[in-house]
Amino acid sequence: MNLEITPKAASFYKQEMDLQKGDTLRLYVRVGGVGSGGFSVGIMRDDDPSASAYVLERESITFFVTEDDFWYLDEMMIDYDEDLDMVVFNQPRFDDLHHPLAKQENEAKRSRS
Repeated sequence: MNLEITPKAASFYKQEMDLQKGDTLRLYVRVGGVGSGGFSVGIMRDDDPSASAYVLERESITFFVTEDDFWYLDEMMIDYDEDLDMVVFNQPRFDDLHHPLAKQENEAKRSRS
């Protein structure tokens, strides 16, 4: 599992969620993106990462991902774009971050035809 959260993104979450040094956030796969019914990254306060969770610390905040969500977050980079004033998610493993399995599903349909 490899996940990168830039200091800018960590600082954004720290400010927006009024986090204090030592707070813990869980990143997870959220189902039901805006109008698409797809996937997105969810974030919530959670104090209990399991022993098998991927854990990293940025800007004195602990972020973690449970094993169930590795498939989506592995190799992702989470950054904050000051020009857009928003968090951006870069996942090089998927053509479409909101519908990550669409390419495989389309290829499977074509091979059955």
